[in-house]
Amino acid sequence: MTAAAAPGRVRIAAHAKLNLLLRILAREAPAGYHQIETAFALLELADELVVTRTTGGEGGVALTVHGPDLGPPEQNLAVRAARTVLEATGHKFAVALELTKRIPVRSGLGGGSSDAAAALHAVNALAGNAVPRHELLHFATRLGADVAFFASGAPAALAWSRGERLFRIPAPPAAPTLVALVLPPLTVATPDAYGWWDDMHPEPAPRGPLLLDADAFTGWGSIGRLGGNDFEIPVFGKHPPLRALYERLAGTHPYWVRLCGSGSAVAAVYANDGLRDDAAMLLGEKHQRLIETTTRAVAAPGPEPLP
Repeated sequence: MTAAAAPGRVRIAAHAKLNLLLRILAREAPAGYHQIETAFALLELADELVVTRTTGGEGGVALTVHGPDLGPPEQNLAVRAARTVLEATGHKFAVALELTKRIPVRSGLGGGSSDAAAALHAVNALAGNAVPRHELLHFATRLGADVAFFASGAPAALAWSRGERLFRIPAPPAAPTLVALVLPPLTVATPDAYGWWDDMHPEPAPRGPLLLDADAFTGWGSIGRLGGNDFEIPVFGKHPPLRALYERLAGTHPYWVRLCGSGSAVAAVYANDGLRDDAAMLLGEKHQRLIETTTRAVAAPGPEPLP
């Protein structure tokens, strides 16, 4: 697509994710980064990003958020992603980002990273897809580890290193999912969660990756037996209400239940809609906020041109 034929306005969904398993393999010295092994899967739950090409202030990025306060725009990952593509294409135009937040903030569901990936694709579409796909994925890796998965569009993938090395796998069947957040709300910053894990493992012995069979991801019963989330013990130790929430959700007989990333959401996957709905009714919303969604079995769609 040429720049002249590029749309002037696009809309794109920024989907949430689950970590089907998450293992911390090693801590790098002296920087302190952590090597991980994880498996991602997309959820239907999504933010919405509308990006409009503007003429005022070449290379500028304006951000409007419908939802919670996300802090200074210059620190927003979606803004940084948009600026990255504008710089790569020669600052030929400016953009206005309109972000509708539906994914809870600092919940471990990847909302900020997904918004950034959506911004990369949306601004590139406005530039006539001038940035090749492989370069766009490189930008995603520089922005943040989870951004690479969202930018890939894959519905499921294995990931290593800091989460940026990806191997696409067939997605498990779409399944009813319940995302739960403790009330009163609490947030968990990922650096804090890593710090709590470090406190528990002052001199961690390096761990090798699991021998994973791709067939293990074809059904939710086998996924539930793959392994846990290494953040659960340290995060639950610091936040007992999260442990209680996990135990309440586990008591509703899901196929699979895990802390989402480093928290603070907990998610459960069920065999059918009826079991999920029964679980939601049993739990109620006095002690937790509940979001009903499903896992996604097909790739995320790209930007959609708007009039």
